[in-house]
Amino acid sequence: MNAKTFLATVFAGLALSACSARYQTPTAMGGDDDNAVCLSRGYAAGSPEYVACRKDRDVQRSAAMSRADSRQRDLGEYMLNHPDRP
Repeated sequence: MNAKTFLATVFAGLALSACSARYQTPTAMGGDDDNAVCLSRGYAAGSPEYVACRKDRDVQRSAAMSRADSRQRDLGEYMLNHPDRP
């Protein structure tokens, strides 16, 4: 493998890994498995409490993602409106 092929492979890998990292779930919830968390709280799978637990975790995750997207938009707008500041 020559140097150009190696560098092209490395740069392609970096580009692909950067794209996948953007859409990861925010870690505000600890990154735990919802099923494991709800089961560890003593809720039986399929019970109304278990369903409510899973729904609550989904709502929390959605809110965290919304906040992260909002902060990213705010940062972009700030950078557009203040090009002279780093």
